[in-house]
Amino acid sequence: MIDPLYISAFIMGLIGSGHCIAMCGGIASSLQLATDKKSPLAYTTAYNVGRATSYILAGAFVAGISSQFASQSHWFSLGLSFFSGVFMLLVGLYIMRLGASLQWLESLGKTLIWQHLVKLNRFLMPINSIPKAVAYGALWGWLPCGLVYTALTWAMTGETALEGAGVMLFFALGTFPAMLSIGMGAQVLHKLLNHPWARIAMGSILIWYGIYLLIIATDKLVH
Repeated sequence: MIDPLYISAFIMGLIGSGHCIAMCGGIASSLQLATDKKSPLAYTTAYNVGRATSYILAGAFVAGISSQFASQSHWFSLGLSFFSGVFMLLVGLYIMRLGASLQWLESLGKTLIWQHLVKLNRFLMPINSIPKAVAYGALWGWLPCGLVYTALTWAMTGETALEGAGVMLFFALGTFPAMLSIGMGAQVLHKLLNHPWARIAMGSILIWYGIYLLIIATDKLVH
């Protein structure tokens, strides 16, 4: 039986995929111009496999560290639960575009990580092979993204590095349908997922789930 946490991560990736299209859709689409155009689906899939690999490594890293502290402190574990709930509320508002709730975090990620990693782009151009497409996706998997950071807060609640990696794997799989479609030029999906009412609906689901997480965390605190 699949862990409910993995299912939730998949659903979050699926719901938030409209944001993924806005952030990375242009990059995925550009692969069709940067490659030999003989197998755009293969290159787009390779790019997304690389992106998922970076997510998985990040999930294993944060879960591996946090699990060491959580195993020694019940309060640390409880704090992570509240942390995840709050971030879920923030990403819901972010997707609805009702406020710049996570832009500060993306700016921090850009300053600390992305501005250094993006320089590696020059070693991957032109993207004329599948391995290069995978590496390109792995590099862009570290692009500062509030949705990914929120998923990582879930990964932090994993009891092992493997569980954290699993959370990010299922999150990445949730984003695959939209990202593969946009990579193949499905502009209709792009417009649909980024329609104001669609963003409000998807953001509302995440907000309600964030409230649910906070209720569970509060129940643990009381009992």
